[in-house]
Amino acid sequence: MRCVRPGRAPSLRGVRLNGQVLILDADDTLWENNVVFERVIDDYLDWIAHPTLDRAAVRGILDDIERANAVTHGYGTKVFLQSLAECFEKLRERPATAAERDRIEELASALIHHEVELIPGVAETLDELGSRHELMLLTKGDREEQQRKIDASGVAHHFREVHIVPEKHVEVYRGLAAARMLAPESTWMIGNSPKSDIRPARAAGMNAVFIPNAHTWVLEHDELDEADERVLKLGSFRELVQHF
Repeated sequence: MRCVRPGRAPSLRGVRLNGQVLILDADDTLWENNVVFERVIDDYLDWIAHPTLDRAAVRGILDDIERANAVTHGYGTKVFLQSLAECFEKLRERPATAAERDRIEELASALIHHEVELIPGVAETLDELGSRHELMLLTKGDREEQQRKIDASGVAHHFREVHIVPEKHVEVYRGLAAARMLAPESTWMIGNSPKSDIRPARAAGMNAVFIPNAHTWVLEHDELDEADERVLKLGSFRELVQHF
């Protein structure tokens, strides 16, 4: 177990200080993830073709079901398939037939078979950051599914530790900081999700780097404090090397 001594956080104006602890998110930060789910949802909405509700209304119903299932069952492809089936049954007011469930699984087959697609610049940026800082990976979701993506990504060797958790809330960040004796003021959480990456890390006293992704899941959206000087917002993953 390594103790990281407290130190002044890197300047948000781009002055790099070596030896920081950078904790990185995985889905939609290192590789594209939600865009695949969005493609499945588009196909699902085409297929379901509700006679009275438009696509936005059906999507709203699906979002509500996903939100409830995330609390109860967590995240991942299996829970997503369950949400699609529940949405179908709610809209049709009857259970899905075996053929209809097969069709839903067929629509979602891309989630099971798609290759991990790194976001441009990730591999070389991690290589450079790892030469100056200690890198850790923190991702949430189904353990087996997340581990598969990590293994397929080809970037796992950059991280001193990998943590897969069911949910990312403030106690997860506090627990990680305590267990690894991290100094929150010199530790940074880097991710695309205001809800899971930025707000809970800040609540735990860490700094944060927000890298928006146009395809971020709607349930990961949240408001950020624009006046918070300990949140650095970047336009791309590559820009990290300008600050760290």
